[in-house]
Amino acid sequence: MKIINEKGKLFGIINVVDLVILIAVIAVLGSIAWQLFGTRLNDAISPQVDLTAEVVIIGTAPRLLEEIERQDLVGERLVAGNEYMNATITDVWFEDYIIQAIRDDGVIVDAIDPSKKDVVVEIKTKVAEGTPSPKIGSQEVRAGRTFIVKTQTFECSGTIRKVKIGE
Repeated sequence: MKIINEKGKLFGIINVVDLVILIAVIAVLGSIAWQLFGTRLNDAISPQVDLTAEVVIIGTAPRLLEEIERQDLVGERLVAGNEYMNATITDVWFEDYIIQAIRDDGVIVDAIDPSKKDVVVEIKTKVAEGTPSPKIGSQEVRAGRTFIVKTQTFECSGTIRKVKIGE
C-alpha cells in the first residue's frame, strides 16, 4: 500500500490538501479556545494565594509627595503595558528619608532629610500557589528588585522591600 495513491489521497483515505486545511482549522480553533479559557484553566489547575509586596520609592521630592497625596492611590489597580493587572494598591505611607552626613569632626552619621521622604506602596494580588517566580504583569516580585509602580495616572520606580506569599 502506497502512502499517497494515484488520486493524491493519503493512505487512500484523505486528500493531502484537505488534511493540511483540516490541521490549520484545528490549530486556529485550539488557539482561540486557549485565549478564551486558558486563564480559567490555569486558575482551576493551580489554586491562587495572596501576595503582598511593599515597594519603597526612596528619596521622593516634595512636589511628587504632594501629587501622591492629591491622587490618593489607595484602591488603584496596577497597569502593565496597556492592560490593567489583577494587582491593587492597598496602602500608601511616607517614612523619613535617611541620608548620611559628615559632621565637622569627620564622623559619618545618619540624618533625616528635611524635605524628601520615602514613599512606601503596599500592593496586593493573587499568584499561583507554589510558583517559583511570582509576577505582577511581566515584573517578577522579589525583595531587592526594582519594581515600576504604574497606575492609570501615576508611574514611579521603586525597590521591593518586603514580599509575603500566602495567608
